[in-house]
Amino acid sequence: MQSYKYLIVGGGMTADAAVRGIRQLDPDGAIGLIGAEPDMPYSRPPLSKGMWKGRPLEKIWRGTDQLNVAFHLGRTAVALDPTTQRVRDDQGAEYAYDRLLLATGGTPVHLPFGDESIIYYRTLRDYSRLRSLTEQGQRFLVIGAGFIGSEIAAALAMQGKQVTMVFPENLVGERIFPPDLAQFISEAYSQEGVALVPGDRAASVEKSPEGLTVQTENGRVFTVDGVVAGLGIRPNVELAQAAGLSVGNGIVVDEHLRTSAPHVYAAGDVALFPHATLGKLMRVEHEDNALVMGRQAGRNMAGADEPYTHTPYFYADLFQYGYEAVGQLSSKMQMVADWQEPHRQGVVYYLDGGRVRGVLLWNVWDKVKDATALLAETGPFEAAELIGRIRAA
Repeated sequence: MQSYKYLIVGGGMTADAAVRGIRQLDPDGAIGLIGAEPDMPYSRPPLSKGMWKGRPLEKIWRGTDQLNVAFHLGRTAVALDPTTQRVRDDQGAEYAYDRLLLATGGTPVHLPFGDESIIYYRTLRDYSRLRSLTEQGQRFLVIGAGFIGSEIAAALAMQGKQVTMVFPENLVGERIFPPDLAQFISEAYSQEGVALVPGDRAASVEKSPEGLTVQTENGRVFTVDGVVAGLGIRPNVELAQAAGLSVGNGIVVDEHLRTSAPHVYAAGDVALFPHATLGKLMRVEHEDNALVMGRQAGRNMAGADEPYTHTPYFYADLFQYGYEAVGQLSSKMQMVADWQEPHRQGVVYYLDGGRVRGVLLWNVWDKVKDATALLAETGPFEAAELIGRIRAA
């Protein structure tokens, strides 16, 4: 059995950030890392952004191997005993720990058909597989128009590929954008050559002599060279749940990122944490949260005992348009749009009970701090009070 002062289950950006947080306070304590992927920790956002614009592969590596870490890659932790402070992996190896971090992330939601024919886009291996397909084929179908689906569709179109998007909503971004902005961005996708198939779902994906044949619930049929799905993820809570930890839509942690078990922490996509600004339990699946929360978890494992009070932001690139955002974005909320140039540059505020709960900075940059400060104000706000509150520099 191998023993570590700090054991991390997970090999993504959260794990890398936790190592760095530990090393800020404890330069020499033994750290072990169990990762399901065969690769060292790497930055995930470039897989749907920069690497399709020529960013070199070597730029994605986090450099975790320079921080005196014992790696156990290509392994999945399958059992946790918080009482004896032991973890067992799928190859039968056991690990003892003083402090444990669960940074297990999430698993993409899969369709009940298609098997290996569909790329559920999340990992470096998924990027490599799709990149290889683009070097051989021209026709691609993207299932879903959410965060990953919309970015991958844009990336493929910018490679000159014929792209079809199939999604159940009426418009791209309909779940988070105001209707007129969703209409605008949908038209922008069409102008960029992406064939939109709204109000429909993929019903089957089968191999054919010409490639892959996709049939939708409404009877449409497409023959393509590759199929990519972006349907969201489910948090990997099974290990924690089996160990008796408090679990909901994620692993429940307190403000110090401690779980319900002694000496066990959780962070990143899998953590259901008390959002200091919004005053509610939330789970956030984005880079900024992974990095800042991971670092804080590492520091706390090493004795800092500091609360996690950060308000994470997220961002996306959609052809020539892009945004940064904080808080909750839902088109079901009251929305106040303040356009400096209609649909091309402006700010959308999302309100609930007169309080700003989310801010979308559409082609407005370097204003995340202002948006975060606004979330902290209790209000109540009238729509007119928000016009001009945040403007592009």
